[in-house]
Amino acid sequence: MNKFHSFLLMLFVGTATLMSQDFQGKATYQSKTQVNMDFGNRQIPEDRKKEMLERIKKANEKTYELIFNQTESIYEEQEKLEQPGGRGGGRGPRFGGFSSSEGDLYKNIKEEKYLMKNDLFGKIFLVEDSLEKLDWKLESETRQIGNYTAFKATAVKTIKRPNMRAIFRGPGGNRGEDDKEGEEENQEEEFIIKEVEVVAWYTPEIPVNQGPGSYWGLPGLILAVSDDITTIVCSQIVLNPAEKVEIKAPSKGKKVTQEEYDTIAQEKTKEMRENFRNRGGGRGNGRF
Repeated sequence: MNKFHSFLLMLFVGTATLMSQDFQGKATYQSKTQVNMDFGNRQIPEDRKKEMLERIKKANEKTYELIFNQTESIYEEQEKLEQPGGRGGGRGPRFGGFSSSEGDLYKNIKEEKYLMKNDLFGKIFLVEDSLEKLDWKLESETRQIGNYTAFKATAVKTIKRPNMRAIFRGPGGNRGEDDKEGEEENQEEEFIIKEVEVVAWYTPEIPVNQGPGSYWGLPGLILAVSDDITTIVCSQIVLNPAEKVEIKAPSKGKKVTQEEYDTIAQEKTKEMRENFRNRGGGRGNGRF
């Protein structure tokens, strides 16, 4: 253990001893995700494309709240107020409903498990599985986030997300002059699986192993984290609020593992793609 790691450990342990058993905190995070749309050969007017891209952009700019103590946390998306002339309030559109981070997420660090309530095309699922352990590399670089000094950490993470190119490809795929090449594109996978570098910034001044979304396992609260397309940054922290909130794991919904849920979501994504190809649009028949 080098001097930097020893310093972090002493800071983490020293601060942790000052925290009472009923310690609780609330952190607000702003999340932004970039989505590169490929409409293929679909004959969509430019003004319509612009409108769709703007709606998708707004749908991927979200606010979350993390309620945490030393062992548990609940991560919830905050409702947006209805805008004048808008199409309704609430949590906004969840494109496809198959993201593994869209639902209310409960993490138990002590038991190393999570529970996530997710709405997939109107059906509620309760995903229960083990927390993923990332091999974090602690760096000595620091930055100021609000009133806290944050330290940098990096890790490599395997991500799985919907392939928007496959969903929005027009009828028959993007066929070019070569029909064979077009057919190969037509069979493109609905999900993209790849390894990406994750960069996190955590503060030992708040000595809990918690963080936004599925992230955890650093010697301090994670204040910011980013992968190849998503950036999450903490905008406000309240420690030991006057009114404590009971951290409860979600309990309603069809209980499945993450692998089972991904399989179901993939089948619904295939159905969604076929609907777009047939110019039928919509969300499918909603059957599971």
